[in-house]
Amino acid sequence: MKIGEVAKAAGVNIETVRYYEKFGLIPESPRTDSGYRNFPSEVVQDVQFIKRTQSLGFSLEEIKKLLSASRKPEFQTEDMYEFTMHKVREMEARIEELKNMKNLLEELAGKCPRSTGTKADCPIIQSLKGTALPVR
Repeated sequence: MKIGEVAKAAGVNIETVRYYEKFGLIPESPRTDSGYRNFPSEVVQDVQFIKRTQSLGFSLEEIKKLLSASRKPEFQTEDMYEFTMHKVREMEARIEELKNMKNLLEELAGKCPRSTGTKADCPIIQSLKGTALPVR
């Protein structure tokens, strides 16, 4: 398949396919005599796999590991379970971090005078500049 055919079948643009190839997520394709890439049809499934795993929050490095593991004959579902649960724990920690950031911003916004005032009156600016004590 030519690169445009792969892109169309996978629902991505051509640059995405080129990037995945350059990043090592999909195998480098052989070239025809005229210089066109000639991808095997399985690449479409790989690109779709990459897009789905990206939508679940996996990084390209993590996706590279997932693809590599899924291609191995000695694939172990337990390894995939552990890998996925590690990602879940990372996400839980990130969610907690985001909640803390949200709470801090809400506290700062709640202390900000809504009428006209100066920079000195704004705890948001003062906190971001580091000139005010952290709100907590």
